[in-house]
This record gives sequence, structure tokens and C-alpha cells, in this order.
Amino acid sequence: MDEEKLLIRIAEMYYQEDKNQSQISKELNIHRTTISRLLKRSREEGIVKISINYDLSETYSLEQALEQQFGLHKAIVVPIAIEASIQQKEQVIGKAAADYLFEQLETGMNVGFSWGHSLASMVNEMGHTESKDIVCLPMIGGPSGKLASEYHVNTIAYTASKKMGAKALMIDAPAIPETLELKEALMKNAFNQKLLQLWEQLDIAVFGIGSPHLSKKDIWQAFYGKDILSELAERDIAGDIVSHFFNSAGLPIASELDDRIIGITIDQLRETPIKIGIAESKEKAQSIVAALKGQLLTTLVTTEETAKEILAQSRKK
Repeated sequence: MDEEKLLIRIAEMYYQEDKNQSQISKELNIHRTTISRLLKRSREEGIVKISINYDLSETYSLEQALEQQFGLHKAIVVPIAIEASIQQKEQVIGKAAADYLFEQLETGMNVGFSWGHSLASMVNEMGHTESKDIVCLPMIGGPSGKLASEYHVNTIAYTASKKMGAKALMIDAPAIPETLELKEALMKNAFNQKLLQLWEQLDIAVFGIGSPHLSKKDIWQAFYGKDILSELAERDIAGDIVSHFFNSAGLPIASELDDRIIGITIDQLRETPIKIGIAESKEKAQSIVAALKGQLLTTLVTTEETAKEILAQSRKK
């Protein structure tokens, strides 16, 4: 292969096939430092032309505003047309969340997942990588109602593990058993005891943000069941993360359900170094603001429309 064709091939692999320099080095049997030098040459010689899309400058400003307003480590705001479908919006923020998650992965990490539409979209949008000694695990038990399998926490954790080349653990217990005695009996299981230990050793938590404004939607009905939802309806709830409910200040709302939940505790979640929240829609903005006020996440992935609404609502307070 002559030098010009080599420059083109390396540029294709790096910029179009999204391969990193180590992968290119192995595939072409060329030293990694040479790959770096040739990529620089491809830009200098005009083979690769990089342009800045200034239409995205507004989303960058929104990201900075969210980070400064709420002390976030990272805000990721994705531009998408307001008239786009819910599915399309979930796909674009899912892809952005998946890319960010892959950037954070390190050898030996424990990565916890919640359930729902946003998480299902994220794992579906994941590429593939080979990770070392990473464990993907659920942070909550299964649904009380009848939830579609694609949104189940076990499906999400397992799919993520396949995309990452990681290990996966599953949970065989409901999120909210009918009685405290049943929960205690289930948690005596050696496998569930292992999960309990790992919830205290999480490096990354990935979750959606629930909103009481959407509690009549089928997915909430399917996860919690009507009895639990009727109990929750009597309380002043602003939102939930991994079935832990909080008020408009982001403070936990104590309830009888807390004792029965099989899943990560709110204190364990707070101690997790990287907490990635994925949520969009104007209807959820109030819930997202509350979660941000409570410092329940370190990273927010959302749409431009939602980011503007979050900032508008936070200025009203």
C-alpha cells in the first residue's frame, strides 16, 4: 500500500469506522505513535478536513449553564428537532449516554443499571468494546406488574454486558415484595447477598428519572402495579430514581415502601462516584430539577428542549 492510500485508509478507520489508534495499530501492524503521526499528516495535507458546527454552540452553552447551576461534573445536551418522536429522542440521548459511559470504563469496574425506556434505548445504541473484569449488574429488583422484557433491569444489564464484553449478574427478586418478611427471606439468598455487597462497591450507576406526571403511563403501571401506585399517589412526590422517591428539593421521601425495596439504597447511590441520569421531555423537567437539587446525579444526558425547560424552571424558584 502506497503512503497516500495508507493515509486515506487510516483516516477512514479512525474517523468513519470509529476505531481507536490501538485497534488500527493492531489491524495494520503499525506502531501506535506512527498512527498518531499519520493522522496528523492526513489533516495537514487536506485528506481530512475538520469543521466546527456552530449550530451546536447553543447546546454547549446549555451544558455549561447546567453544570454551573447544579454543580454537575458533566452535562450532555443533544440537539434534536422538537417535533421528533419520543422514540427518536430516546435513541439520540441513548447513543450520547452510551458513548459517555464507554469513555468512563476502566478495568475492574462495577456498573449498575436501572430499568425503563431510557436505559433500554441506551443499551440498544451501544457499540461494542472489550472490557477487562467489568461487572454489569441490576440496581433494583424486577417489576410488581407486567413489564415488557426489553425494559426489565435484567435484560438491560445482560445486553450491556454483551456489548461491553463484560460479566453480568441477574437478580431473581421483585423490586418491592408484598411484605418486609418476604424481603428478608429473599435477601438471605447467597446470590442476593453478593448483589448487596456489589451495590456498596459500584463505580458507575446509570438510571432514568421518573416523574409522577407520567405515572399513568403503561410502563409505570407495568412496573409498580396499581396497588403501589395508589399508595404513592397520596404523597407529595416530585420524582424517583431507582424507586427511591424525592420531593421538590431532591430530599428523600420516607415511606413504608423504603423498607421493602430490594435494590440499591439512596445512601449507596450517593456514594457511587459516577451517577449518569438519562431523561428528556418537558413533562419530566420538574422531576429532573428536583433530582439535580438533591445532587442525585453527577452527569445528566438530555435533549436541548428539555435542558431549556430545566433552566427556565430553576430560575422561577
